[in-house]
Amino acid sequence: MSTPDLRARPPLRGNTGGTASEAVARERGPGVRPRLIIADDHRLVAAGFRSLLESSYEIAGIAITGDELLAVLAQCPADCLLLDLVMPGHNGLSLIPTVRRLQPELKVVIVTMLVDRVVADAAVGAGASGFVPKDSSSEELEVALSTVLAGGLYISPRVPKTTHRVGLGARHLGLERLTPRQEQILLFLGEGRSQTEIARQLGVSKCTVTLHKRNLMRALGFTTSGALIQFAFQVRLDVQQ
Repeated sequence: MSTPDLRARPPLRGNTGGTASEAVARERGPGVRPRLIIADDHRLVAAGFRSLLESSYEIAGIAITGDELLAVLAQCPADCLLLDLVMPGHNGLSLIPTVRRLQPELKVVIVTMLVDRVVADAAVGAGASGFVPKDSSSEELEVALSTVLAGGLYISPRVPKTTHRVGLGARHLGLERLTPRQEQILLFLGEGRSQTEIARQLGVSKCTVTLHKRNLMRALGFTTSGALIQFAFQVRLDVQQ
């Protein structure tokens, strides 16, 4: 994993310094480790986070699916949640309000491969306190956890200040009119996923995906589903470049 340039790090709101354990100790007293929940749809990744963090944190639970996460939250009070945005049965962004409702004081740190300004802003808008790329260093993850547990907001300096949508908009007219959810569905279509698969991934009904697809065609000016799919494939290729 790469090491972040700490000199380039912007000021962090609410970061009082020290480790996450020290931040919790200031609240509860010495010797108390922060309680952490890990939610990632890849078991090896979740196990890796556990191995990395269990010396400094009490691992309150691990969830592989969205439903498992909701069950863990209902039974295990925690201080912080590491949350992947792609969870089977639920979309990570749509899970955040439910997470905050179940545990209002829980801090949510998004750990994702979707390193984009639109995604980061949407996560913070939904209630997350941190946003970290999955390929960040362990040092940056510790900084993020310490910051949010001290009451601050952490957005990795590796998140671009503008979104890839700016560049794509110059090549694909109409993208700037799309909502974040419409863009997400467009990218799923570009991966070759069916409407049923997209619905399952986002935790919504197939009818909802069909409605979004119809609105996508209207917003982008396509009259056939085939034309939309071809466009989605091209956009997906451009995003990966």
